[in-house]
Amino acid sequence: MHDTVPAVAPALTLFQRDDCHLCDLALEVLALARAPEFESVFIDADETLELRYGIRVPVLRDETRGTELDWPFDVDAVRAFLAG
Repeated sequence: MHDTVPAVAPALTLFQRDDCHLCDLALEVLALARAPEFESVFIDADETLELRYGIRVPVLRDETRGTELDWPFDVDAVRAFLAG
C-alpha cells in the first residue's frame, strides 16, 4: 500500500491576462527573484476577477496572508513582499 501525499495549493497566485506583455515581464521578475512555486490565474474569462483585477494585472497575491503586490514590481520588491 502506498501513502499518498495530498496536493497542497501554492501559497502564491499570479493574476494575469492572455497576451499580456506586462505579465510576461512579471514572470521574468519572479524568476529572477527566485519566487517559490505559484499558481497562474488568467482573469480574461472570469467576470468577478476581471472586475477586481482588470486594470491592475499582473498582481501577485499571497493567499496565506491575503496581501497583494501590484505591478510594477522589481526583484527587490518581490523579495520584500515574500519576506512579509
